[in-house]
Amino acid sequence: MRKTNRKRVIVVGGGASGLMAAITAARQGAQVVLTEKNRQAGNKLLVTGNGRCNFSNRDQRLIHYRSGHPERVQAVLEAFSMEDTVAFFENLGIFVKDRRGYLYPNSGQASSIVDVLRLEVQRLAGERRIKEAYNTEVLGIEKAGNVFLVRTEGWTYEGDAVILACGSEAAPKTGSTGDGYRFAGSLGHQVIPPLPALTGLYAGENDRGTLAGIRMDAKVTLRIDGSVCTEEEGEVQFASYGLSGIPVFQVSRYVSRALEAGSKCTVELDLCPGYTLQELTALLIKKEAYTGARKGTNILLGMYPEKLSRVLLERAGISLKKSRKEWREADVRRLSEQMKKLSFHIFGCRGYEQAQVCTGGVPLSELTGSSMESALVPGLYLAGELLDVDGACGGYNLQWAWSSGYLAGVHAAGRQNEEQK
Repeated sequence: MRKTNRKRVIVVGGGASGLMAAITAARQGAQVVLTEKNRQAGNKLLVTGNGRCNFSNRDQRLIHYRSGHPERVQAVLEAFSMEDTVAFFENLGIFVKDRRGYLYPNSGQASSIVDVLRLEVQRLAGERRIKEAYNTEVLGIEKAGNVFLVRTEGWTYEGDAVILACGSEAAPKTGSTGDGYRFAGSLGHQVIPPLPALTGLYAGENDRGTLAGIRMDAKVTLRIDGSVCTEEEGEVQFASYGLSGIPVFQVSRYVSRALEAGSKCTVELDLCPGYTLQELTALLIKKEAYTGARKGTNILLGMYPEKLSRVLLERAGISLKKSRKEWREADVRRLSEQMKKLSFHIFGCRGYEQAQVCTGGVPLSELTGSSMESALVPGLYLAGELLDVDGACGGYNLQWAWSSGYLAGVHAAGRQNEEQK
C-alpha cells in the first residue's frame, strides 16, 4: 500500500540529464529515486571540456545540433533555453565565465558543476524528496498496468513514471555503457544504431606517422564519395593513427554514418585558408628571391614544421635534393595544391572509448512533443544522449542534456511551475 500521494518518479542514470531530471522532478513535488551504477553521480561530467566543463554556449543556432528531427530539437531548446540553464546554475552558486560565447564555471573546474548538482541532490535527499540509489545497476524495466517496475540486483523499485537518462556508449570508463538503448528497445522503441562521434579519424596514408605530434590551423573539408559533405576550421592535430583536433571531431559523426553505409570518406586540409590557390602560388614565386639557394625543407622554413614540409614536398613530387632555383613552374603549382588540399583517405573513427558522444539513439519522432514523454509508453520519459541528438563541440551536448532533462523532470512530476527554473 502506498504511503504517499506524491507522484513516484524513478530516474535511471546519474549523468548530466539524469541529475537535472531528478532535481527538477523533486522540486516539482515528486518522490524521486535516482539510480546510478557508479559509486557517485556525475562522473562523465568531470571530464567534459578537458576538465573545465563548457556547460553551454551563447550561440544556440540549430546548426550546432544534429538529429533526424531538428524541429523537435528546436522546440526542446526553446522550452528550456540557454538563459534558463545559466539561471539554474547561478541559483546553485555557479559564477559563469563567458569566453567568446563558450560558458564555463569561473573556477575553471568541471568539479564545480558536478559538486553543486550533487549538493542539491543531497539537500533534496535530506528533505526526503530524493532517494539516492548509487552503486545500483538497473537490470530491467517493465510496466505492469500503470506501474513501472525497475529491477535491480537487490530490489525492485515501483514508480508512476520512469526517466531514462542512461547516456550513450561513449566513454565507457565513466560508466556509460549504453544500457538505455536496451531498456528503450525492450519497451518497444526503435534505436538508430549508435556510432562514435566527436572523436579522431583513422587515416590510411603511410606518411601519417611522420606528421604525428604536429598541430596546425587548417580548414577541414570532408568529402563523401567525392562530394563535399561539410567543412570546419580550427587547429588540427596530427596523430600516429591519423587526424584529431576539434574541427576533425566536428566532422567525425558524418564519417561514422558514411562508413557504416559503405561510402568512401576523404578529408582535405587547407593549410593556408587565408589564401586562394592563385595567391599562394604567387607568394611561393615571390619567396624564390631569398630562398633560391635553399634545398629541401629549408625552402619552406617559417611556413611549416620541418616534418610537415617534408610531407608536402614529397607529395608534390619535388626532390628534397633540388634547390629552389631548380624548381619548375609545375613544381610550384603542385606544392601550392598540396598546401590547399592535403588529402587523407579515412577508413574509420576511433572507438567508443575515445568518443565524447554518439550519433544515433531513440528518434525524437517517438516522443510526444517537447515533453520528452514516450509516444509508445505513457509515463516513460527519455533524456540526454540516449536520444538521436548529438551536438558539436562547444557545450551543445550538455545544453541538450540540461534542456531534455529539465523537461523530462517537469512532465514526469506531472505539473510545470516556471518559478522552479
